[in-house]
Amino acid sequence: MDFAVLLEYSWVLIVLIVLEGLLAADNAVVLAVMVKHLDPEKRKKALFYGLFGAFVFRMIAILLLVFLVQWWWMQALGALYLFYVSISHLVKIKQGQTDQEELEEVAQKQKGSGFWMTVFKVELADIAFAIDSILAAAAIALALPEIGGDIFGVNAGQYTVMLIGGLIGVIIMRFFATWFVEILQKKPGLEIAAFVIVGWVGVKLAVLTLAHDQIGILPHDFPHSTTWKLIFWAVMIIIIAVGWFSSKNDDGGGKTVESNY
Repeated sequence: MDFAVLLEYSWVLIVLIVLEGLLAADNAVVLAVMVKHLDPEKRKKALFYGLFGAFVFRMIAILLLVFLVQWWWMQALGALYLFYVSISHLVKIKQGQTDQEELEEVAQKQKGSGFWMTVFKVELADIAFAIDSILAAAAIALALPEIGGDIFGVNAGQYTVMLIGGLIGVIIMRFFATWFVEILQKKPGLEIAAFVIVGWVGVKLAVLTLAHDQIGILPHDFPHSTTWKLIFWAVMIIIIAVGWFSSKNDDGGGKTVESNY
């Protein structure tokens, strides 16, 4: 394998770990709040079912997306969905709704829900989280150089990145959620940066759509060009750097997540 290709794949996986970590931290906090009203024993079971559901739905999302992303209209819908996720979260932040207020709203809605109804709501949340996660991974992976043959009509190397991206989110939710939540507490600007990145990844998916043979607004090879790759990664690094350095260290308050998650 060419060293430059290996370096690009390694860089993409590092970026996915960071992005999935920031998104999974939010997801883990929401799920922990959703089961908070249950007694400790049932809470652990509900969280276990939630993690199992997160894994299953991510695998289903990957299998579905590798079929669907081959059509330009699915890429366009994926871009619009990522724009919606990004803008809706950023609007909430701009309107001044704090994380604690949002979590209190989630907890209030859960009061009175029995065990299985709670599990059902957790699984619905898992579906939404899976779509966010895999769409972001797919948008980044589809512009990578092709390696090997095809799997379900998608290049094997690109498919592997999507698969790893989906698994990373589940692993982080299980083992590293608390650590990422602590980072978000100390650097709250990273949460804004994460959802700006989601929107920027939506732009990447939109570029893939516009360069599709059936659309032809952009040259077919543009999403794979060095110029576009440099622009995309430079902007992403700037977003992360601004999110990090613009944050005032905040060691108190903010998000909490159950340690037994």
